[in-house]
Amino acid sequence: MNFIPTSISGCFIIEPKLILDARGYFMESFNEKTFQNGVGQEVHFVQDNQSFSAKGVLRGLHYQTGTYAQAKLVRVLSGEVLDVAVDIRPDSPTFGQHVSVVLSGENQKQFFVPRGFAHGFLVLSETATFFYKCDNFYNAASEGGITFDDVTLNIDWRLSTDRLIISEKDLVLPTLENAKKAW
Repeated sequence: MNFIPTSISGCFIIEPKLILDARGYFMESFNEKTFQNGVGQEVHFVQDNQSFSAKGVLRGLHYQTGTYAQAKLVRVLSGEVLDVAVDIRPDSPTFGQHVSVVLSGENQKQFFVPRGFAHGFLVLSETATFFYKCDNFYNAASEGGITFDDVTLNIDWRLSTDRLIISEKDLVLPTLENAKKAW
C-alpha cells in the first residue's frame, strides 16, 4: 500500500497494491500493522458501515464529539464519489480547511480521516456503494454536523446545488462557526 499525505496533517490517501491477472484482481484492502505504520498512529477499528446512494446524494458533513470522536477509513466499492474531510480541531493550524479526493470502485483508493474532522461525500456516478471503518462506536448524543454549503469552507462539490439530494436533517446543519464543538 502507498500512503500519500495530504495538505492537512493526519489525512492520508491510500493506494492499494493490485495484483492483476486474466481472472481480475486481488488486493489487500486492510492490514492493521501496515495501516498503523502508514498513518503513524495506533487506530483500532470497531465498526464497519456501508451505504448505497444515487447520483447527487450528498451525505454530510458529519462528526462525533468528545470521547465518541471517530476516525474513519473510507472507500468506494462501486461507483464514484467526491469525499471531503474538514479539519475541525480547534488548535490546528489548518482549522476550517478541507481535503477532497475522488474515490471509486475503479481507482480503489481509500481515504483516512482522523478524529477531529467533519466528513461527507457526494455521489458523482449513477450509483455508489460506500464503505467505511470507524474506530469508535456511534453515539447519537455526540453527533455534530456542518452545512455542506458553508461559505467559509468554500468546498467545490462539483455539482450544482439544484442537482443535490440532501436529507432534511443535513439541510438544517449549522455553519462551522455555529456548530457543536468537537472537543
